[in-house]
Amino acid sequence: MGCIQMKCCRRYAVSSDGDKKEETGVYPDHNPHVIANPFLSVVDVPSHNLRLSYSVISQRGYYPETPDKENQDSYCVKNNIQGNPNVHFFGVFDGHGLCGTQCSNFVRDRLIEILSNDAALLDDPVRAYSKAFIATNEELHHSEFDDSMSGTTAITALVVGDKLYVANVGDSRAVLAVREGDQVVSQDLSYDQTPFRKDECERVKLCGARVLSVDQVEGLKDPSIQSWGDEETDGSDPPRLWVQNGMYPGTAFTRSVGDNMAEKIGVIADPEVATIQLTSSNHPFFVVASDGVFEFLSSQTVVDMVNKYVDPREACSAIAGESYKLWLENESRTDDITMIIVHIKDLNTDL
Repeated sequence: MGCIQMKCCRRYAVSSDGDKKEETGVYPDHNPHVIANPFLSVVDVPSHNLRLSYSVISQRGYYPETPDKENQDSYCVKNNIQGNPNVHFFGVFDGHGLCGTQCSNFVRDRLIEILSNDAALLDDPVRAYSKAFIATNEELHHSEFDDSMSGTTAITALVVGDKLYVANVGDSRAVLAVREGDQVVSQDLSYDQTPFRKDECERVKLCGARVLSVDQVEGLKDPSIQSWGDEETDGSDPPRLWVQNGMYPGTAFTRSVGDNMAEKIGVIADPEVATIQLTSSNHPFFVVASDGVFEFLSSQTVVDMVNKYVDPREACSAIAGESYKLWLENESRTDDITMIIVHIKDLNTDL
Protein backbone atom coordinates (compact mmCIF):
# COMPACT_ATOMS: atom_id res chain seq x y z
CA MET A 1 0.00 0.00 0.00
CA GLY A 2 1.78 3.17 -1.11
CA CYS A 3 0.91 6.66 -2.18
CA ILE A 4 -2.11 7.44 -4.29
CA GLN A 5 0.13 7.05 -7.34
CA MET A 6 0.48 3.27 -7.45
CA LYS A 7 3.80 1.42 -7.26
CA CYS A 8 6.04 -0.93 -9.32
CA CYS A 9 8.76 -3.84 -9.34
CA ARG A 10 12.23 -5.55 -10.23
CA ARG A 11 14.83 -8.41 -10.10
CA TYR A 12 18.32 -8.81 -8.76
CA ALA A 13 22.00 -9.30 -9.46
CA VAL A 14 24.95 -10.14 -7.25
CA SER A 15 28.18 -8.25 -6.91
CA SER A 16 31.03 -8.71 -4.48
CA ASP A 17 34.17 -6.87 -3.52
CA GLY A 18 36.62 -9.23 -1.91
CA ASP A 19 35.33 -10.58 1.36
CA LYS A 20 33.07 -7.57 1.85
CA LYS A 21 30.11 -8.96 -0.01
CA GLU A 22 27.27 -6.76 -1.10
CA GLU A 23 24.22 -7.78 -3.08
CA THR A 24 21.78 -5.26 -4.50
CA GLY A 25 18.72 -5.34 -6.71
CA VAL A 26 18.85 -4.36 -10.38
CA TYR A 27 16.06 -4.50 -12.89
CA PRO A 28 16.20 -6.20 -16.29
CA ASP A 29 13.04 -6.59 -18.34
CA HIS A 30 11.35 -9.96 -18.06
CA ASN A 31 8.06 -11.70 -18.54
CA PRO A 32 5.94 -10.39 -15.64
CA HIS A 33 4.22 -13.76 -15.18
CA VAL A 34 7.51 -15.63 -14.65
CA ILE A 35 8.64 -15.76 -11.03
CA ALA A 36 12.26 -14.62 -10.71
CA ASN A 37 14.88 -17.16 -9.65
CA PRO A 38 16.21 -16.64 -6.12
CA PHE A 39 19.84 -17.27 -5.18
CA LEU A 40 21.45 -18.78 -2.07
CA SER A 41 24.34 -17.32 -0.06
CA VAL A 42 25.94 -18.23 3.26
CA VAL A 43 27.74 -16.07 5.83
CA ASP A 44 29.03 -16.91 9.31
CA VAL A 45 28.81 -15.12 12.66
CA PRO A 46 31.86 -16.69 14.33
CA SER A 47 31.56 -14.77 17.61
CA HIS A 48 28.39 -16.70 18.46
CA ASN A 49 28.88 -19.86 16.41
CA LEU A 50 26.06 -18.97 14.01
CA ARG A 51 25.67 -19.52 10.29
CA LEU A 52 23.24 -17.48 8.20
CA SER A 53 22.07 -18.98 4.92
CA TYR A 54 19.88 -16.61 2.98
CA SER A 55 17.98 -16.27 -0.24
CA VAL A 56 16.58 -13.21 -2.00
CA ILE A 57 13.87 -12.80 -4.59
CA SER A 58 12.56 -9.65 -6.25
CA GLN A 59 9.60 -10.01 -8.59
CA ARG A 60 8.30 -7.22 -10.78
CA GLY A 61 4.60 -6.56 -10.42
CA TYR A 62 2.04 -7.08 -13.13
CA TYR A 63 0.46 -3.82 -14.31
CA PRO A 64 -1.78 -4.44 -17.34
CA GLU A 65 -2.43 -0.72 -17.90
CA THR A 66 1.28 0.16 -17.68
CA PRO A 67 3.07 -2.99 -18.90
CA ASP A 68 6.47 -1.27 -19.08
CA LYS A 69 6.35 -0.10 -15.49
CA GLU A 70 9.55 -1.11 -13.75
CA ASN A 71 10.10 -2.79 -10.42
CA GLN A 72 10.34 -0.07 -7.78
CA ASP A 73 11.43 -2.51 -5.08
CA SER A 74 15.11 -2.93 -4.35
CA TYR A 75 17.18 -4.75 -1.75
CA CYS A 76 20.64 -4.77 -0.25
CA VAL A 77 22.63 -7.44 1.57
CA LYS A 78 26.02 -6.42 2.92
CA ASN A 79 28.28 -8.74 4.89
CA ASN A 80 31.23 -8.00 7.19
CA ILE A 81 30.32 -4.39 7.85
CA GLN A 82 33.32 -2.34 9.00
CA GLY A 83 35.41 -5.43 8.30
CA ASN A 84 33.72 -7.23 11.18
CA PRO A 85 32.73 -10.84 10.31
CA ASN A 86 29.96 -10.71 12.91
CA VAL A 87 28.01 -7.78 11.43
CA HIS A 88 25.66 -8.26 8.48
CA PHE A 89 22.89 -6.15 6.93
CA PHE A 90 19.69 -7.10 5.08
CA GLY A 91 17.32 -4.49 3.67
CA VAL A 92 14.26 -4.21 1.42
CA PHE A 93 13.16 -0.88 -0.04
CA ASP A 94 9.74 -0.35 -1.62
CA GLY A 95 9.63 2.75 -3.81
CA HIS A 96 6.49 4.66 -4.76
CA GLY A 97 5.54 7.64 -6.90
CA LEU A 98 6.88 8.77 -10.26
CA CYS A 99 10.48 8.70 -9.02
CA GLY A 100 9.99 5.70 -6.77
CA THR A 101 12.64 3.60 -8.48
CA GLN A 102 15.29 6.30 -8.12
CA CYS A 103 14.32 6.91 -4.49
CA SER A 104 14.42 3.20 -3.67
CA ASN A 105 17.85 2.79 -5.26
CA PHE A 106 19.23 5.93 -3.64
CA VAL A 107 18.17 4.86 -0.16
CA ARG A 108 19.34 1.30 -0.74
CA ASP A 109 22.84 2.59 -1.52
CA ARG A 110 23.20 5.50 0.88
CA LEU A 111 21.63 4.06 4.04
CA ILE A 112 24.13 1.21 4.30
CA GLU A 113 27.01 3.53 3.39
CA ILE A 114 26.13 5.93 6.19
CA LEU A 115 25.62 3.08 8.67
CA SER A 116 28.92 1.48 7.68
CA ASN A 117 30.79 4.75 8.13
CA ASP A 118 29.40 5.44 11.61
CA ALA A 119 32.21 4.80 14.10
CA ALA A 120 29.62 4.42 16.88
CA LEU A 121 27.56 1.77 15.05
CA LEU A 122 28.57 -1.16 17.24
CA ASP A 123 28.39 0.87 20.45
CA ASP A 124 24.80 1.99 19.88
CA PRO A 125 23.16 0.42 16.80
CA VAL A 126 19.75 1.91 17.61
CA ARG A 127 21.06 5.47 17.64
CA ALA A 128 23.19 4.80 14.55
CA TYR A 129 20.13 3.51 12.72
CA SER A 130 18.10 6.61 13.53
CA LYS A 131 20.93 8.94 12.49
CA ALA A 132 21.44 7.03 9.22
CA PHE A 133 17.78 7.17 8.25
CA ILE A 134 17.49 10.89 9.00
CA ALA A 135 20.71 11.67 7.12
CA THR A 136 19.66 9.57 4.11
CA ASN A 137 16.31 11.35 4.04
CA GLU A 138 17.99 14.75 4.00
CA GLU A 139 20.38 13.67 1.25
CA LEU A 140 17.47 12.41 -0.85
CA HIS A 141 15.71 15.77 -0.46
CA HIS A 142 18.81 17.47 -1.87
CA SER A 143 19.57 14.88 -4.55
CA GLU A 144 18.94 15.13 -8.28
CA PHE A 145 15.72 13.15 -7.88
CA ASP A 146 12.34 14.78 -7.33
CA ASP A 147 11.07 13.28 -4.08
CA SER A 148 8.30 15.83 -3.55
CA MET A 149 5.66 13.14 -4.25
CA SER A 150 7.92 10.07 -4.35
CA GLY A 151 9.88 8.09 -1.82
CA THR A 152 10.44 4.65 -0.40
CA THR A 153 9.62 2.59 2.63
CA ALA A 154 12.45 0.60 4.20
CA ILE A 155 12.58 -2.54 6.32
CA THR A 156 16.08 -3.48 7.40
CA ALA A 157 17.74 -6.03 9.70
CA LEU A 158 21.22 -5.67 11.17
CA VAL A 159 22.84 -8.73 12.72
CA VAL A 160 25.49 -7.84 15.32
CA GLY A 161 26.74 -11.08 16.87
CA ASP A 162 23.66 -12.68 18.41
CA LYS A 163 21.61 -9.46 18.35
CA LEU A 164 19.16 -8.59 15.60
CA TYR A 165 18.23 -4.93 15.17
CA VAL A 166 15.24 -4.34 12.90
CA ALA A 167 14.59 -0.77 11.74
CA ASN A 168 11.34 0.01 9.97
CA VAL A 169 10.07 3.05 8.10
CA GLY A 170 6.74 2.41 6.38
CA ASP A 171 4.56 -0.61 5.78
CA SER A 172 6.93 -3.39 4.75
CA ARG A 173 7.61 -6.03 7.39
CA ALA A 174 10.12 -8.22 9.21
CA VAL A 175 8.98 -11.45 10.85
CA LEU A 176 10.88 -13.82 13.14
CA ALA A 177 10.14 -17.55 13.43
CA VAL A 178 10.05 -18.70 17.06
CA ARG A 179 10.02 -22.32 18.23
CA GLU A 180 7.40 -22.98 20.89
CA GLY A 181 7.37 -26.67 21.73
CA ASP A 182 6.63 -28.54 18.53
CA GLN A 183 5.30 -25.42 16.80
CA VAL A 184 6.97 -22.58 14.92
CA VAL A 185 5.09 -19.31 15.41
CA SER A 186 5.55 -15.88 13.90
CA GLN A 187 6.71 -12.85 15.83
CA ASP A 188 6.41 -9.51 14.08
CA LEU A 189 9.59 -7.48 14.39
CA SER A 190 8.00 -4.40 12.85
CA TYR A 191 4.58 -2.84 12.91
CA ASP A 192 3.16 -1.22 9.79
CA GLN A 193 3.24 2.55 10.12
CA THR A 194 -0.11 3.50 8.62
CA PRO A 195 -3.14 5.54 9.72
CA PHE A 196 -4.76 2.25 10.82
CA ARG A 197 -2.48 2.58 13.86
CA LYS A 198 -4.14 4.94 16.34
CA ASP A 199 -0.84 6.31 17.62
CA GLU A 200 0.42 7.09 14.12
CA CYS A 201 -2.94 8.48 13.04
CA GLU A 202 -3.05 10.90 15.97
CA ARG A 203 0.57 11.90 15.43
CA VAL A 204 0.05 12.97 11.79
CA LYS A 205 -3.23 14.72 12.62
CA LEU A 206 -1.33 16.85 15.14
CA CYS A 207 1.01 17.74 12.27
CA GLY A 208 -1.89 19.01 10.18
CA ALA A 209 -2.83 15.98 8.09
CA ARG A 210 -6.37 15.19 7.08
CA VAL A 211 -6.86 11.43 7.40
CA LEU A 212 -9.50 10.19 4.96
CA SER A 213 -10.02 7.31 2.56
CA VAL A 214 -10.29 8.04 -1.16
CA ASP A 215 -14.07 7.60 -0.99
CA GLN A 216 -14.23 10.06 1.89
CA VAL A 217 -12.06 12.69 0.26
CA GLU A 218 -14.12 12.39 -2.94
CA GLY A 219 -17.36 12.84 -0.97
CA LEU A 220 -18.70 9.32 -1.44
CA LYS A 221 -18.50 8.53 2.27
CA ASP A 222 -18.94 10.58 5.43
CA PRO A 223 -15.55 12.18 6.25
CA SER A 224 -16.53 12.61 9.91
CA ILE A 225 -16.27 8.86 10.47
CA GLN A 226 -12.71 8.49 11.70
CA SER A 227 -12.68 4.72 12.04
CA TRP A 228 -11.53 2.50 9.21
CA GLY A 229 -11.69 -0.96 10.74
CA ASP A 230 -8.80 -3.37 10.56
CA GLU A 231 -5.99 -3.28 8.00
CA GLU A 232 -6.19 -7.03 7.38
CA THR A 233 -9.88 -6.95 6.44
CA ASP A 234 -10.54 -3.31 5.49
CA GLY A 235 -7.53 -2.44 3.39
CA SER A 236 -9.25 -1.96 0.02
CA ASP A 237 -9.96 1.73 0.68
CA PRO A 238 -7.47 2.60 3.41
CA PRO A 239 -7.18 5.88 5.29
CA ARG A 240 -4.69 8.22 3.62
CA LEU A 241 -2.97 11.48 4.43
CA TRP A 242 -3.98 14.72 2.72
CA VAL A 243 -3.10 18.38 3.13
CA GLN A 244 -5.86 20.53 4.55
CA ASN A 245 -6.99 22.14 1.31
CA GLY A 246 -5.84 19.76 -1.39
CA MET A 247 -6.18 16.32 -2.94
CA TYR A 248 -2.58 15.29 -2.31
CA PRO A 249 -0.31 13.55 -1.40
CA GLY A 250 -2.60 10.60 -0.55
CA THR A 251 -0.01 8.48 1.23
CA ALA A 252 -1.31 5.33 2.94
CA PHE A 253 1.69 5.21 5.29
CA THR A 254 2.82 7.61 7.99
CA ARG A 255 6.61 7.15 7.67
CA SER A 256 8.87 6.98 4.66
CA VAL A 257 12.17 8.18 3.27
CA GLY A 258 11.57 10.98 0.77
CA ASP A 259 8.01 12.27 0.25
CA ASN A 260 9.11 15.83 0.89
CA MET A 261 5.62 17.23 0.51
CA ALA A 262 4.10 14.65 2.88
CA GLU A 263 6.79 15.50 5.43
CA LYS A 264 4.97 18.79 5.99
CA ILE A 265 1.96 16.87 7.36
CA GLY A 266 3.82 14.45 9.60
CA VAL A 267 5.33 11.75 7.39
CA ILE A 268 8.75 11.18 8.93
CA ALA A 269 11.85 9.08 8.22
CA ASP A 270 12.64 8.26 11.86
CA PRO A 271 12.60 4.45 12.19
CA GLU A 272 11.11 2.28 14.88
CA VAL A 273 13.83 -0.14 15.97
CA ALA A 274 13.29 -3.55 17.60
CA THR A 275 16.06 -5.56 19.26
CA ILE A 276 16.05 -9.36 19.57
CA GLN A 277 18.64 -11.78 20.93
CA LEU A 278 18.99 -14.69 18.52
CA THR A 279 19.61 -18.35 19.21
CA SER A 280 19.70 -21.06 16.56
CA SER A 281 17.67 -23.36 18.80
CA ASN A 282 14.78 -20.92 19.31
CA HIS A 283 14.88 -18.87 16.11
CA PRO A 284 15.16 -20.94 12.93
CA PHE A 285 14.79 -18.01 10.49
CA PHE A 286 13.60 -14.49 9.87
CA VAL A 287 11.98 -12.83 6.84
CA VAL A 288 12.37 -9.26 5.57
CA ALA A 289 9.86 -8.40 2.84
CA SER A 290 8.00 -5.65 1.04
CA ASP A 291 4.29 -5.24 1.62
CA GLY A 292 3.59 -6.95 -1.71
CA VAL A 293 4.18 -10.20 0.18
CA PHE A 294 1.92 -9.38 3.12
CA GLU A 295 -1.06 -7.84 1.32
CA PHE A 296 -2.84 -11.22 1.25
CA LEU A 297 -0.56 -13.40 3.40
CA SER A 298 -0.39 -13.14 7.18
CA SER A 299 2.90 -13.26 9.05
CA GLN A 300 2.02 -16.71 10.36
CA THR A 301 1.21 -17.99 6.89
CA VAL A 302 4.59 -16.78 5.62
CA VAL A 303 6.37 -18.47 8.54
CA ASP A 304 4.42 -21.69 7.92
CA MET A 305 5.43 -21.65 4.26
CA VAL A 306 9.12 -21.00 4.97
CA ASN A 307 9.09 -23.76 7.57
CA LYS A 308 8.06 -26.33 4.94
CA TYR A 309 11.35 -25.95 3.05
CA VAL A 310 14.94 -26.74 3.98
CA ASP A 311 16.24 -24.53 1.18
CA PRO A 312 15.29 -20.83 1.50
CA ARG A 313 15.34 -20.53 -2.30
CA GLU A 314 12.39 -22.89 -2.53
CA ALA A 315 10.59 -20.93 0.18
CA CYS A 316 11.19 -17.64 -1.67
CA SER A 317 9.77 -19.04 -4.90
CA ALA A 318 6.76 -20.58 -3.16
CA ILE A 319 5.85 -17.41 -1.28
CA ALA A 320 6.38 -15.16 -4.30
CA GLY A 321 4.22 -17.47 -6.40
CA GLU A 322 1.45 -17.62 -3.79
CA SER A 323 1.52 -13.85 -3.25
CA TYR A 324 1.36 -13.27 -7.00
CA LYS A 325 -1.57 -15.69 -7.37
CA LEU A 326 -3.53 -14.09 -4.54
CA TRP A 327 -2.99 -10.61 -5.96
CA LEU A 328 -4.46 -11.70 -9.30
CA GLU A 329 -7.38 -13.41 -7.56
CA ASN A 330 -8.23 -10.23 -5.66
CA GLU A 331 -7.04 -7.43 -7.97
CA SER A 332 -6.46 -6.75 -11.65
CA ARG A 333 -2.76 -6.24 -10.97
CA THR A 334 -0.04 -7.30 -8.56
CA ASP A 335 2.39 -5.33 -6.46
CA ASP A 336 6.14 -5.76 -6.64
CA ILE A 337 7.24 -8.63 -4.41
CA THR A 338 10.64 -8.66 -2.71
CA MET A 339 11.84 -10.75 0.22
CA ILE A 340 14.94 -11.96 2.00
CA ILE A 341 14.73 -15.21 3.97
CA VAL A 342 17.56 -15.81 6.45
CA HIS A 343 18.01 -19.22 8.08
CA ILE A 344 19.85 -19.27 11.42
CA LYS A 345 21.89 -22.38 12.22
CA ASP A 346 24.83 -23.49 14.31
CA LEU A 347 28.14 -22.85 12.61
CA ASN A 348 29.00 -26.55 12.45
CA THR A 349 25.63 -27.53 10.94
CA ASP A 350 25.70 -28.93 7.41
CA LEU A 351 23.68 -26.87 4.92
